[in-house]
Amino acid sequence: MKIKKVVVIGSGTMGSGIAAQLCNANIPVTILDLTTEISKKARERIYKSRPPLLIDKSKIDNINIGNINDNFNTVKDADWIVEAVVERIDIKHNIYEKIFKERKIGSIVSSNTSSIPIKVLSEKLSVDEKKDFCITHFFNPVRYMDLLEIVKNQDSDIEKINSLKKFCEEDLGKGTIICNDTPGFLGNRVGVFAMQVAMTEAFKMKLSIEEADSIFGRPMGIPKTGVFGLYDLIGIDLMADVLKSFIKELPKSDEFQEVAKEIPLVKKLIDTGYTGRKGKGGFYRMNKEGNKKILEAINLETGEYFQSKKIDIKSDKVDLNKLINRNDKYGEYAWSVISKIIKYASSLVPGVTDKFNDIDEAMRLGFNWAKGPFEMLKDIGVKNFFEKIDNVENNVFLENLLKTKNENFYGERQLYTEIETLGKIKSKAITLDKNDSADIYRFKDFNIVEFKTKANALDYNSMDCLKKATDKPLIIINESMQFSAGVNLTYTMNFANKGDFKSIEKFVKYFQETCKHLKYSKYPVVSAPSGLALGGGFEVLVQSNFVASHTNIVIGLVETIVGLIPAGGGCKEMLWRWSQDEKAKNDPDFAPLKVFDIIGYGKTAASPVEAEPLKYLLPENKKIMSRNSLLKISRKILDDNKDFKPPNECKFKLSGEKVREKMLNSLEKLYDEKKILEHGLEVGKELAYVLSGGKTDLTKELSEDDLFKLELDAFMKLIQTQKTQDRIKYTLSTGKPLVN
Repeated sequence: MKIKKVVVIGSGTMGSGIAAQLCNANIPVTILDLTTEISKKARERIYKSRPPLLIDKSKIDNINIGNINDNFNTVKDADWIVEAVVERIDIKHNIYEKIFKERKIGSIVSSNTSSIPIKVLSEKLSVDEKKDFCITHFFNPVRYMDLLEIVKNQDSDIEKINSLKKFCEEDLGKGTIICNDTPGFLGNRVGVFAMQVAMTEAFKMKLSIEEADSIFGRPMGIPKTGVFGLYDLIGIDLMADVLKSFIKELPKSDEFQEVAKEIPLVKKLIDTGYTGRKGKGGFYRMNKEGNKKILEAINLETGEYFQSKKIDIKSDKVDLNKLINRNDKYGEYAWSVISKIIKYASSLVPGVTDKFNDIDEAMRLGFNWAKGPFEMLKDIGVKNFFEKIDNVENNVFLENLLKTKNENFYGERQLYTEIETLGKIKSKAITLDKNDSADIYRFKDFNIVEFKTKANALDYNSMDCLKKATDKPLIIINESMQFSAGVNLTYTMNFANKGDFKSIEKFVKYFQETCKHLKYSKYPVVSAPSGLALGGGFEVLVQSNFVASHTNIVIGLVETIVGLIPAGGGCKEMLWRWSQDEKAKNDPDFAPLKVFDIIGYGKTAASPVEAEPLKYLLPENKKIMSRNSLLKISRKILDDNKDFKPPNECKFKLSGEKVREKMLNSLEKLYDEKKILEHGLEVGKELAYVLSGGKTDLTKELSEDDLFKLELDAFMKLIQTQKTQDRIKYTLSTGKPLVN
């Protein structure tokens, strides 16, 4: 059936998030709550949310509001009714009774519960009502977390379930996995177990929370919050409630029971109001010494707080074999945690799911893991795993694997979707070349470049792969959270700390050459961004011939924040785009002044819709709700451009000192108002020199190479200043900007 109208009952965090995502898909939605005032406040929260739940604020017009007493008749017109009320079964049963009296025959009814089984939710429904009922478990925040678990049981109409799955995948952009009715479904069952193992093993091995978080984080392909940081983020009290639910629902023999036992220190934290970031603090807390904020961490043995220490385990890449074979406490901890996660996840096959791949995808989509438990096993190697593991009794999956010793047990990725994704084709593609920063694949008649550094930060090796891959049509795409957070500042500062500025200059020149090569390549280049596309990442994107953008992007040129200016063609390309504006035809200073404002303030956009007014993206660029569809759309772009011809080179006419004076006047005003300080003024002056065209006037024509040279000179001048280096070091150590 076609879903054209939706009603969401309950306007809390999850109800609001679901409604907002429906808005993003241009599906009219009505929010109902106890009072219309509550629903109205929910709509206001959606409108003002940060990070934004809406890809465009005008989408709020898709939301209608009402209350469950006066406006329940809206259910009659809905094709899908989503219940997202408090986790109390009596309240849910009352809501279902009302829904099934009012709804039109054949409409889908679902609950957003994360813990109550479908058999309990539907126990008062008739046989026909049960056919149209399921659980749709969205993850928070709904816009940004890809996973949606649709939970069915033997009563469900599988055709209707598949229809809902298709809608949620194609229209809402969700990675939609169909699950059986078991406690915690797939994502939370494995994800919460993994968190508990990481926590309990840290207590057992007497690791500090910073040590545990440094391992159960990026080195394992898990978000950098680690386990204790994630506990604080979710809420320690909320996690305690989740564990109680698992203890109640799971059999006493389940291994989860052991790791879910109450920990005295956790109980003490909750009792004293230390429930995480929403409370007075948690495992970590911020304390003040004078005017300075100090991050403190708790001692797991004493319960006392002390100044948090950064732990450097000398590993920035995901290399599980290297990690588990370290001859120290970190290696011991990593193996203990990883092996227990693999054993537990595999024990759920085939009872919870007969598709072990779906467990991996649930961890990727719902917890942002780079690798699920079975991919971890594949990477470690079957032989290596069984040489290290203690026993696998009563684990059907591992017992069978032990018998076959099949190193190629994994098979296909992403079985949950029929869409042709990067994950699906990589195993079929030929690896043409690879280095520490990127891989080049050949699939049929086109190439793929996938960045693979931390946050996909760019360095010389990244550029090398891009340049080598243009012998065929090229798609630049990846599976990680970010397209690219920009140039690797650590890589740059390693040279700066040695005073080796010639190597920095060589790298920036190569970056420029590569971006120009992409733009004027014989074959078309498509960039398919998702997540961050900032600084150098944006410069790669903007000098590609075509863009297929996921709706969840953060895009822009942010170099001025770290005391630099864009030097990979960002200034040049933005100048060109704005010079094509109607207003620029009568005012030669319009484009430079507009770009000066955009780059000077380091403006970013949080969606393709927000990016268009800044000209970071253009109307002809594709905007896609489903991340899984990025490769498919990119391939279609290549297919539609078989007769591709590179664009003509850009030429610029800029007024030089005339427009620069206007820029400097605005800088002086900001400085006088103390909105920028001394170095902000200097950075602004360098940006003004580049965007005004340097020593030029309107009688002269500048080439792209002239603009590249201006960018390079300004960048090199700034990188050699102590104040820019101070900004970069501060940002690298704190993640925050330094104003100096």
